[in-house]
Amino acid sequence: MEVSGLVWVVTLVVLAGVLLVDLFIIGRRPHEPSVRESSLWVACYVGLALLFGVGLWATAGGSVAGQFYTGWLTEYSLSVDNLFVFMIIMARFAVPRQYQQKVLLVGIVLALVMRGGFIAAGAALISQFSWVLYIFGVFLIYTGINLARQGESAEEEFQENVLIRWSRRALPISRDYHGARLTAREQGRWKVTPMLIVMTAIGTTDLIFALDSIPAIFGITHEPYLVFTANVFALMGLRQLYFLLGGLLNRLIYLSYGLAVVLGFIGVKLVLEALAENRLFFLNGGEPVGWAPHIPTWLSLLVIVVTLAVATVVSLAKSSRDRRREPATTKS
Repeated sequence: MEVSGLVWVVTLVVLAGVLLVDLFIIGRRPHEPSVRESSLWVACYVGLALLFGVGLWATAGGSVAGQFYTGWLTEYSLSVDNLFVFMIIMARFAVPRQYQQKVLLVGIVLALVMRGGFIAAGAALISQFSWVLYIFGVFLIYTGINLARQGESAEEEFQENVLIRWSRRALPISRDYHGARLTAREQGRWKVTPMLIVMTAIGTTDLIFALDSIPAIFGITHEPYLVFTANVFALMGLRQLYFLLGGLLNRLIYLSYGLAVVLGFIGVKLVLEALAENRLFFLNGGEPVGWAPHIPTWLSLLVIVVTLAVATVVSLAKSSRDRRREPATTKS
């Protein structure tokens, strides 16, 4: 897939414009969005992603569009799982609901910048060293196994990382929030507000999440343009999805198992692809492995959709049964 510099520039400008409009709306009127507002925004971003895929289909063919849709769905599903940790961070730092939108949006912008760096590095490594696919594949299989072992407790307690702990020690932090401001003057001296620490937590946490999601999408496509745009469209609607799902997130108890299957499947796909392009001298004499099958994009998309659908339906069914049992247990 050949993508000209002009296409890259136009894409970046349009996507940056959408994010700026989003940021302007939040900065102008901080509030907790209603279910209706969140639904409209999520539908808008999903619609934009679908239209973008249609545009790819018309200009580059069905195969390219299929890779985009599969990568976007994979990144979107992994982003939903990340919302569990975002909820814990918001609760840990007691962020007022009306300011959580700004925290999420700034965190998403930081994530886009950091993921852009990861994507560029990953694309450069794969183009120069095909054996990197082995590392990505084994890492995803390992991550999937760990996620399956954690099971329903996958949304484990948030642990403050080194940067956050250093910020607490080194920076003068105000006790209270001052709206959505990052700094405030208290008792004659300037201090950073807890809002800065929260944004740092969201941004660095998403950087850790990128260690899973970037290798996963490279298992779908090696095209940097598709990898980047799929990540952007998956992250852009994440803020509204956070408010739309709300308590529903706690009912998706088997989502981690579904994501574990998806990551394991993509990991195996990467390893098979690496075998088919093998250049390692100690494997098959440095020659490609003939029996390694190629898993087509349509099959990958089918496996991901079915796995996530089953995990969602089973989760909601079990949550409903547990809720019906609660009154009976309370009465007894």
